[in-house]
Amino acid sequence: MAAISDLRRPLILTTHSLTHTFADDNSPSQHILTINDHHHTTESSRFANAFARTDENPFEVLGSDGFEAPVSTTVDPFRNQTPKVEGVYEWLKMLICLPIALVRLVLFVLFCIIGYIATKCALHGWKDNQNAMPRWRCRVMYVTRLCGRAILFSFGYHWIKRKGKPVPREAAPMVISNHVSYIDPIFFFYELCPTIVTSESHDSMPFVGVIIRAMQVIYVNRFSYQSRKQAVSEIKRKVSINAYPRVLLFPEGTTTNGKQLISFQLGAFIPGYPIQPVVIRYPHVHFDQSWGHIALTNLLVRMFMQFHNFMEVEYLPVMSPSIHYKESTARFAERTGRAMASALNVGQTYHSFADYALLSKANKAGQENFSPFMVEMAQVQKLYQLSSAEAVQFLERFLTMNPDSSGYVAYQDFIRGLRLKHSHLSEHIFGFVDGDKDGFITFKEFLVGSIHVLKLPYFERACEVAFNESDEDRDRYISLFEFGGSTTQAIPDLTTSEVQGLFDLFDIDGDGKISKDDFMTCLKRNPLLIAHFNQLFMHKDLEAETSLEQRV
Repeated sequence: MAAISDLRRPLILTTHSLTHTFADDNSPSQHILTINDHHHTTESSRFANAFARTDENPFEVLGSDGFEAPVSTTVDPFRNQTPKVEGVYEWLKMLICLPIALVRLVLFVLFCIIGYIATKCALHGWKDNQNAMPRWRCRVMYVTRLCGRAILFSFGYHWIKRKGKPVPREAAPMVISNHVSYIDPIFFFYELCPTIVTSESHDSMPFVGVIIRAMQVIYVNRFSYQSRKQAVSEIKRKVSINAYPRVLLFPEGTTTNGKQLISFQLGAFIPGYPIQPVVIRYPHVHFDQSWGHIALTNLLVRMFMQFHNFMEVEYLPVMSPSIHYKESTARFAERTGRAMASALNVGQTYHSFADYALLSKANKAGQENFSPFMVEMAQVQKLYQLSSAEAVQFLERFLTMNPDSSGYVAYQDFIRGLRLKHSHLSEHIFGFVDGDKDGFITFKEFLVGSIHVLKLPYFERACEVAFNESDEDRDRYISLFEFGGSTTQAIPDLTTSEVQGLFDLFDIDGDGKISKDDFMTCLKRNPLLIAHFNQLFMHKDLEAETSLEQRV
């Protein structure tokens, strides 16, 4: 509570960090913080030292004793190692391979057409999606499988090195593999013709949609819990019926560069059936064939321009859940992941598909340095029960703070993004999120700091108390006048326009007044702003009130 009472003490200004100016709208004079945006300047170092000396915790009253962002690895498992053509050898090779590439392109198109026709014949008149495809239709599909091998040949995979063999379906009705390239599913289609789990959006893709329907695909919306649950039930059903082909899954959920193995999703392990792991490698010197942060068209052209593309496939021993020890799904997945990482001779990270989604959004926003946006979501989700959709929302908020080219946000941009101004409280909020006290915050610090506050035991109760105390006339709405009264207690000298900007942030539906739903929604999107209302509930026993509500 001492931390809260300290919010009322006057801010001690230093001549190095603050300059004097005047507020708009005839307001009293105020102090504006000026920061050099460059991450390594002397001025930034002064602010870093100032924040390092700040040990106040503006969220202590909510049950927080501070937080520490999980340490991130420095690796990027999604980055293609050769996104650009570099070196005399590469340019000379592409020049020589140009006529070969044209022939390969013709073969690619030809075999796509043949495969498409064969698949349409196999599917003609078949409407029964609840039962396995009849055997004669599967024989017709063998023509498409051969076309798949011919397509691999046209891409430069003239021979494929194999180690081990696939076991019979009866021994392992499920196959899982690491996922490096779009070549992976083409190979498995030719080799095993399995049933796969894929996004519903793939069904509408030309050619691809027809092929995956013939593979008796299982559709899933990975952002929907209900869809994922139905997909697991369908996996169980098809795995248990021998008439269906074996089920293939890529538990990483997205492609990587093959240099690391990222966290597994658990859908392949929940059914509890024996699984045969398979690992795929793409050895290379000049051209990385992985599909990560590189345009598909660019990748296709580069493949056509190679003399030969190397691919190695290794079938590992069958893995089964331990019945004797009643092994959990997570433990089964962890043990299988270790076996695959050992075979690949690579490390495992806590990155997941959610990380790739975040990086893609940051890339679209013009960010060039991806490392500050990699938060290893599997670890964060496990610690804080965070959904991918929530993480994307926090990234959107972080991007409004105008991170620099290195992906860092300075104090001045931080408070601007939250519609605040420089004050003792704003400084403490920033210092709380700035875990390493360097005067700048990364997305991971912002995300974990925000979620830490959002998950505090008295956060929701504090939000309710703050709304009730701000609603002075008890009409279940907060007017602009009421809002200004409650906010200026925390941050004095706010101008009319500054109060209006913060009010608009809370007025979700834009009707000129803040309902309780507006208020709660805004604070859940911007949980750090709850400190703005500390003075409204600092004298209340939130723990006692929460316990009373639970008893009622």
